Parts: sequence; C-alpha cells; structure tokens
Amino acid sequence: MTTATDAKNSFRQNLEFELALEFVRVVEEAAIASAHTMGYGDRKGADHVATEAMRRTMDSVPMRGTIVIGEGERDEAPMLYIGEQVGAGWHDGAHCPEVDIAVDPLEGTNLCATGSPNAITVLAASEKGGLLHAPDCYMEKLVVGPSCKDAVSLDAPVKDNLKAIAKRLDRDINDLVVMVLERERHKKLIDDIRATGARIKLISDGDLSAGIAAAVIGTGVHAVMGTGGAPEGVITAAAMRCLNGEIFARLIIDTPELEQRIAKMGIKDKNKVYTSKDLAPGKHVIFAATGVTEGTLLKGIRFFGEGTRTSSLVMTLDSGKVRFVDSIHLAKKPDVKVRFA
Repeated sequence: MTTATDAKNSFRQNLEFELALEFVRVVEEAAIASAHTMGYGDRKGADHVATEAMRRTMDSVPMRGTIVIGEGERDEAPMLYIGEQVGAGWHDGAHCPEVDIAVDPLEGTNLCATGSPNAITVLAASEKGGLLHAPDCYMEKLVVGPSCKDAVSLDAPVKDNLKAIAKRLDRDINDLVVMVLERERHKKLIDDIRATGARIKLISDGDLSAGIAAAVIGTGVHAVMGTGGAPEGVITAAAMRCLNGEIFARLIIDTPELEQRIAKMGIKDKNKVYTSKDLAPGKHVIFAATGVTEGTLLKGIRFFGEGTRTSSLVMTLDSGKVRFVDSIHLAKKPDVKVRFA
C-alpha cells in the first residue's frame, strides 16, 4: 500500500533525480538548434528554431508539464505558450510528475544573432503552483549572492546597497562590479553607481544569465541592478533558490491595462517587493541552462567534425545539487572518435 510519504518521496525522486537530466537534454537541443544560426543576424529565426527544438524535446520527457511562463499567450505564440501542456505523460496516459514550467528558449536572441557573449537556453520547473505566473511587464530587480542577501534592500539608495555589499564581501566599493542592462531608462542608475566608485559591466541583453553570475563566486560579478522583464525575474528566482542567492523585485505597473491584468491574476499589492521565495515558492525546483555563445558562466556550443560539445548547468533545490554538465554529442558515424577539449 502506497502511503502519502511514499508518494512524496517518489515525486521528489522523479522530479529532481530523473527530470533534472531530462531537462538538460531539453535545453541542450534548443541551444544546438539556435547555435546553428549564430551570427546570421536573424534574431527571430534563432528564437524560432530554439523554441521548436525545446518544444519537440519536451514531448519526449516523462512528465505532465504546463507552461506557466513562455513565449506569450496562445494567440501570440504557436508553441510554448502559457497554459500549453507538454510532456509524454499527456499522450501516453502514464503516471508522471505534474510540473509547472517556465522557459526562455533563447535568452539573448540579439546576442545569438550577432555572436555576442552570454546567449543561453533556459528552463525552470517546479511542482504545481511552485512558480509565480508573472505578467509580461517590467520589474525592478536587485540580485546578489548568498553573502549579501540579508544586507541590501530594493528601496535603499544605490550607495547604501553597494556599501553593504562591499562590507559583506570584505572589499572596497571600487572593487565591486555591477551588471546593468544598457538602456536609456538606466541613465540615473548608472550615474549613481559610478558616483560610488563601483565599476559597471553594461550588457545589451541577458539579465537572467547576469543574475546567475552574481550568485556564483568567481564570476567577477557582485550584483545586478535595474529593470528587466518580470517573466525572466521568475526564472532568475528559481536559480537563486538553488544557489542560495537572492532577488528582490517589484512589478512596474504603469498602465490601466496592466492594472486590470494583475487584478485578474489575483495580485492585490502592485508595490509588493518580491523575493525568490515569493517568485519561485516551490519545494522542488529545477533550473537548467545551456550556453549558446561563450559566456561568463557557460561555454558556447562548439561544433567539430565528429559531433557537438555543449556546456550546461542544472540545479535542484531539494537535493542541493549544482551540476556543470559538459557533453559531447557524437555524430552517427561508424568511425567517430571522441575528442578531449
């Protein structure tokens, strides 16, 4: 007889031990597909092939998944739209874990199109209800690593936050590096950061990968500040749960349409400051990403004569594992050889 405890343990085993590596396969296939378009200058084409590959691979995964953050509403996106059911379990009727999934099939479409660093394919998953269904709007964000998460505030002045980060890291403010999206809306933020003496790494796209870098020692990134997409904020929060970092975030609701939308979604306080546990509250969280172009944390896709090499990251919250996965996908030839490097 199966008890509730047995069922819970089985769910954890299926979700975090079996699905984690399945999700690596999902992001790998999307990354390989988009890497074939790298440098072509076709951002839409790169996103399209990544989305197709991710969606196709998902349907081979033994799960009953629901997209809660994806490429948009059903009338805006042909696949990986919000509410879409993915996974083999919907087709074969097998007993599989039910999971909510947030995806960005290609974060940094412009980066891939131009061959610039830090384009990645990414996916986050949790048990049902474990990821906030964030509206498609902007969000104020402050992302820091484990040492600094109790020392900063989204409402504190920039100089106070940077002083607190420097103190926690036992270094001078001018040793800090802050990542900021290069946007006109960030002019004052950039001026405020520079006034403290801290250094800035401006990025054209990809605040999700920047957030991950801020929570990992050795990347040379100590914080991410500024506004970016709310859906990406939820996926970042999933990564922060696994890395013990933190994101502080607040939705930017500046139109009547957004006011109505968040009301329909049940969001009552538009000024609420969210943390990673608010945005990704699940107990069983998986985060997976694969590098498309060379990046701060992950290498890009490398094609060689007899196969393809991928660099991926997969993290599981409950089991407390962070895996860097270096894979060689061999060409199907009888005389294929494996290369080291």
